[in-house]
Amino acid sequence: MSALGSARSSYDAIKDLYEEKRTFTGRVAFAAILCLLMIGLLTARLIDLQLLQHDYYTTRANDNRMRLTAIAPVRGLIYDRNGAMLAQNVPSFVLDITPERVKNLDDTLQRLRAYINISDQDIARFKERMRKGPRYRSVTLRSNLTAEEVARYQLNRYDFEGVEVNAGLVRNYPLGESAAHVIGYVGGISEADYAKLDEAAYQGLSQIGKSGVERSHEDQLRGVPGAKIVEANAAGRPLRELDSQPGSSGQNLYLSLDAQLQLVAEKALGDLEGAVVAIDPRNGEVLALVSKPGYDPKLFVEGIDAKSYRGLLEDKTKPLYNRALLGTYPPGSTIKPFMATAALNFRTVTPDTPVYCGGSMSLPGSSRKYRCHKRQGHGTVNLDSAIAKSCDIYFYQAAQNLGIDRIDEILGQFGFGSQTGIDIPNEKGGLLPSKEWKRRVYKQAWFPGETLSIGIGQGYLTTTPLQLAQATARVAMRGQGFKPHVVHAIADPSTGAIAGVAPEPLPPLTGQNADLLERVIHSMEQVNMTPGGTAYRAFKDAPYSSAGKTGTAQVAALKQDEKLAPTLEGTPKHLRDHALFIAFAPVDEPRIAIAVIAEHAGHGGSVAAPVARQVMDQYLLGEVRYGIDASTAAAAATAAAAAAAAAGETVDPEQDEDGAAVHDHEGDAPAANGPAAAPAAPVAPVRSPP
Repeated sequence: MSALGSARSSYDAIKDLYEEKRTFTGRVAFAAILCLLMIGLLTARLIDLQLLQHDYYTTRANDNRMRLTAIAPVRGLIYDRNGAMLAQNVPSFVLDITPERVKNLDDTLQRLRAYINISDQDIARFKERMRKGPRYRSVTLRSNLTAEEVARYQLNRYDFEGVEVNAGLVRNYPLGESAAHVIGYVGGISEADYAKLDEAAYQGLSQIGKSGVERSHEDQLRGVPGAKIVEANAAGRPLRELDSQPGSSGQNLYLSLDAQLQLVAEKALGDLEGAVVAIDPRNGEVLALVSKPGYDPKLFVEGIDAKSYRGLLEDKTKPLYNRALLGTYPPGSTIKPFMATAALNFRTVTPDTPVYCGGSMSLPGSSRKYRCHKRQGHGTVNLDSAIAKSCDIYFYQAAQNLGIDRIDEILGQFGFGSQTGIDIPNEKGGLLPSKEWKRRVYKQAWFPGETLSIGIGQGYLTTTPLQLAQATARVAMRGQGFKPHVVHAIADPSTGAIAGVAPEPLPPLTGQNADLLERVIHSMEQVNMTPGGTAYRAFKDAPYSSAGKTGTAQVAALKQDEKLAPTLEGTPKHLRDHALFIAFAPVDEPRIAIAVIAEHAGHGGSVAAPVARQVMDQYLLGEVRYGIDASTAAAAATAAAAAAAAAGETVDPEQDEDGAAVHDHEGDAPAANGPAAAPAAPVAPVRSPP
């Protein structure tokens, strides 16, 4: 037998066919079971995906394919009372970046510069905006792109994930600086803004009202956002709009401001720093509200850079400071009609009570002199001549007889020391001092000499131009009055409906009847309409009746041994007096009440009264029929005083046509008649903004 046959016989001898068959069958069964399990698992997963979680995964798939995008509402427009546009929206292409979707932001910004003109200032402003908001919100890098820039970007947009050029609307203020403190401006939404606002109401929006009417009426102007569903490809590029839900535009506002009157008031002030407030006393509507210098609100719309903003803050003329609402000044002699009202009310004088003015007076037991601005005195005066010629001695004595408590009571009713409640933000209330106030603030008693200072509008007493205008309006209305407001009506652009803003009456003055105020008004008429009145030069040829009061508020006190008030040109500008004037017209049927302050400009009769005359002319006659602007008048007064000094003449800086001095150095900062350690009543300068 061969070797091969022998080996095969041995294999056949040891082969177990049954075992091999059983092993094979087991393996097949195991493989079959494994396959069935796998099929079962796949089937279960398929059921889970296709049936049990169908809605969930369908939504996920749609989210990858469709995007929900907010539609920003159109911001409401702002008009003046005659329909002149004050704030509008102009079409613009804007370059927006969503930081969350950009991998390398700095690289993206540098590459974008190859196609779009982007300055370092634009980038700094963008990063500041980005820092203040969440990263998932788009941030504007540049606005007002040209058509060429848009075309260059569109050709290369696939290189810029998270960057989009959108057609939108940009806020625009046609009058520029004019009325900027009233209208305000919009700016980027900051972290502080996000902490206070309802994010749902600001979907798609990147700006919010920051000041003025834009801020106080943000809810009406903003509108309601809409939304749209956009289909996108795998790269995120929009393909088509699937659905949309339009929002609603903001409401339009009609302000009580007269844009032409505003421009006239600003021009009348010239280059001087100061404020003008004109009110319709019949309803409290603000006709003009000027604060000079102003600023261009456009700087803030696109986002002002830190350097430019710091420049505005450090500007010594403080253009961002709303002097009409925030500036607190000594009212000077403009307080005298209200002091006269208090004296008549408490019957400490009658209209005919004679008071002798010899140029100075002293309190009992004190050697300190309280001077009149006319050093040689006015002689014997009564109510009419004391107001017309602004005699300080008359009002020193009136204040002495009244006492600070009764002065505080009456001046408080006219609104001094309290905010007016005007419908734009950031208003100061001035200061109406009292015994309790001084005890709380200075831990000191009130001294009689301080009462005399209050009687001529100096000392601790301060007021804002808006307060002065409102108080004047209350006199014009014989004790009635309305809260001042700048929004005249609100219009719904979707329906065209216009709803007027109802005037809000103020509580009537207590204890002061119309006859009493009529008597004070008669004296105020003498200021404007009678030769010898301190504002006669400005109003002598006016074709309407008016009543007013000049004022020249001290910024620095005089020494006791000074015989004459210093000349205007010989005084540093920051120590020169403020020029003030209040008035209303016509006397019998008042339509306008006004307050003017020109900082460090000198005399109320020669500087502030002409401003009021021009504003009144424009409003009552439709044209300006009077003279020159305030800065020119101030320069002329200074030159005249300098010429007189050069000629060796010793005169007060301003004379009215009867030769009575108009220089209103009412204050001389009289010292308190108390212990030697008690300080003199301070003469408060204009408060600087914080």
